[in-house]
Amino acid sequence: MSSEGMVGARGPIDGRLPIAGPGTMSRRSAAAWASDEPSAAPVVDVLIPTRDRPSALAVTLAGLAAQDDPAFSVIVSDQSRRPVAQDPSVAAMLRVLRAQGRSTQVLAHVPPRGMAEQRDFLLRQASSDRVLFLDDDVWLEPGSLERLCTALDDLGCGFVGMAVQGLSYLDDRRPREQAAYEPWYGPVRPEHVDRDSPEFWRHRLHNAANLAHVASELGTDAGNWRPYKVAWIGGCVLYRRQALLDVGGFGFWRDLPAAHVGEDVLAEWRVMERFGGAGILPSGAVHLELPTTLPDRDVEASVAVAQQRAPKTTSVTTG
Repeated sequence: MSSEGMVGARGPIDGRLPIAGPGTMSRRSAAAWASDEPSAAPVVDVLIPTRDRPSALAVTLAGLAAQDDPAFSVIVSDQSRRPVAQDPSVAAMLRVLRAQGRSTQVLAHVPPRGMAEQRDFLLRQASSDRVLFLDDDVWLEPGSLERLCTALDDLGCGFVGMAVQGLSYLDDRRPREQAAYEPWYGPVRPEHVDRDSPEFWRHRLHNAANLAHVASELGTDAGNWRPYKVAWIGGCVLYRRQALLDVGGFGFWRDLPAAHVGEDVLAEWRVMERFGGAGILPSGAVHLELPTTLPDRDVEASVAVAQQRAPKTTSVTTG
């Protein structure tokens, strides 16, 4: 694999997120947990949809509690049968985040109308210029949020993401799938991707622990992150909020039945086509490898929405 495509250690550019300087960080340490000092204003809203997975959500929140910068808020959309904030582990991690100076909200959002509608609800709660959609079964390595924000600013595209990795597959090397790795050279450009395009097959790169193997081979680290081309990214995607709104966000939920999958794919494809999008290596996102909460996978959002919006023709007979 090429050693080109390396990014990192760049100087400040216009529009870069305010990251705390040396010796400071937006996360309050234990010495300041009881402080009355005002918290830093969030510059990222972390949006988490959840349903009946309190143990996994607690791990996800623990990953966020390990992020030093930038300042962020957490908004959880809860569709659980028992309010997830009543779970002791979740409640404890919410207390930790608040003590660290992070604003947290857990909003009951029922009845469930499908993942696209739940993401639409979360997006409507956000106010920061950048929003991180984070699934409730993803743990983030310390420093991941700062790396994502730096990449989004440096690349100037519509979204960047860290594809989730299953670390149970670390001994399962898949060279054929890893061959789908294609770095971005220069600016990230808009792309059209759909299920019939050759770019669709990039998704194989995100199987198993392929990203961990590619990152190891390339010698990437937090200071030498690399952008690469994607089909889409699941589980951990940082958007420019306005870019997502400009393509309609997840408003297409109205064209879908409640049981559907692939809503994130459709939203990303729309952002990619206008603003571009990229994955970054190394990925600090770890999938907890729990069973899916969406077993009914008959309706794929991109296919269903295209069918709903296709022009209808009528036949006319003359006699």
